[in-house]
Amino acid sequence: MTVKKVGVVGSGIMGGGITEVAAMAGHEVILRSRERSAAEGTLANIERSLNKGVDKGTLSAEERSETLGRIRATDNLHDLSDCDLVIESVVEDLATKRHLFSELDRVCDDHTLLATNTSTLPVIEMAMETGRPERVCGIHFFNPAPRMGLVEVVRPLSASDETIAEAVGFVEACGKRAVTVKDQAGFVVNALLFPYLNNAVRLLESGVAAMEDIDEAMKGGCGFPMGPFALLDLVGLDTSLAILDALYEEFRDPNYAAVPRLRRMVAADRLGRKSGAGFYEYPRS
Repeated sequence: MTVKKVGVVGSGIMGGGITEVAAMAGHEVILRSRERSAAEGTLANIERSLNKGVDKGTLSAEERSETLGRIRATDNLHDLSDCDLVIESVVEDLATKRHLFSELDRVCDDHTLLATNTSTLPVIEMAMETGRPERVCGIHFFNPAPRMGLVEVVRPLSASDETIAEAVGFVEACGKRAVTVKDQAGFVVNALLFPYLNNAVRLLESGVAAMEDIDEAMKGGCGFPMGPFALLDLVGLDTSLAILDALYEEFRDPNYAAVPRLRRMVAADRLGRKSGAGFYEYPRS
């Protein structure tokens, strides 16, 4: 089955990014948030993002208008009932996601493919909340979704070959590179990335070097586009902490045990770019 109509549940940074990517690729997209005002706020952010493309000459005014015309905001989950694909991108909490998948299974047509954008949580636990576990998989976009070229398609034990093929087809239709991965905490990218980020904080705490110097060392010495502290701020310290906790819960590897400083910063609401302060300070828009 070719995916034509896409539902996105969650109006945060990732939900907005996935909505923009899918609409740019020609899909009709319904963006659902618990509060309509939140979904409409995300639509405004998408419009600002597309306007930047027009200003830079990478997008025509007509393409911007057509993309925006393919997106509709709602606060009603039933509006997703006839979507070919629904991707959830809500808070990284397993109980919340399991409940959502149970609700999506109830309201969506039997043919609808249900997917999660989780970065670490077990997809199988969401799949088994539905009566269609063979039609559930992970489609893990990276932040910022419009610019990042890779998507991990996560295959739980229950997923059918057809489901994975449809998910890969959707990803490729969006102009992204799909890699198929096992349903294991962290999948590929985060399983390798987050021990590095965690150990960067550990180096800072042990006084090996200043934060700015660690960032510069990894950019200059490894050719990374940004250092670990700038990346933690971009990902969000709360999201990073949740990922590390999920990795440690599954593997009990000390490299996944979050450095206490991360937990304290999250408690202090220093979450990175989205809160205006993390390891670095950011101007409020």
